[in-house]
Amino acid sequence: WMLAQGGLEHAIGIKFFNVWGPNEIHKGEMRSMVVKAYEQIKATGRVKLFKSHRPDYEDGKQMRDFLYIKDAVRMVMELYHRKDLNGIFNLGYGRTLTWIDLISPIFQSLGLEPNIDFIPMPAELQGKYQYFTKAEMGKYESQGCQLFQTPHQDAIQDFVGNHLEKGAHLDFLTSN
Repeated sequence: WMLAQGGLEHAIGIKFFNVWGPNEIHKGEMRSMVVKAYEQIKATGRVKLFKSHRPDYEDGKQMRDFLYIKDAVRMVMELYHRKDLNGIFNLGYGRTLTWIDLISPIFQSLGLEPNIDFIPMPAELQGKYQYFTKAEMGKYESQGCQLFQTPHQDAIQDFVGNHLEKGAHLDFLTSN
């Protein structure tokens, strides 16, 4: 994704890491696991996660860098307004959560105890599945840009309570 700011001398490329939040329902199978987990919990009271096929990762302990969309937008705007910057920037939380850490607050937001079933990973994914991703945020931070990192529990509560439970979308014309 490019933000053009007065020509190529102010071009910024962005690599996003696992962005989730309001307005992603339309993405079908590419929806985030936060949305998929919410839907599973509402339908069955349970969530299905892939078993690990690597001995160095327990089931549900695969790790990813997850970024709430509201934080992603704030970070993009930070880059947009910095006319002195150019280059490629990673945008993520800069730290990892396990799948269990990601979905447990969804259960909590719904007043439920976590209930997880570990299912076999499809054979076609076993050699391609990423067990660890993490945005290296050093370039972003070294340029004096502000990291926007809503605590995960707070972001989940916001998304579940203010958007998923209400069927509400993020309206950029209001303060929500």
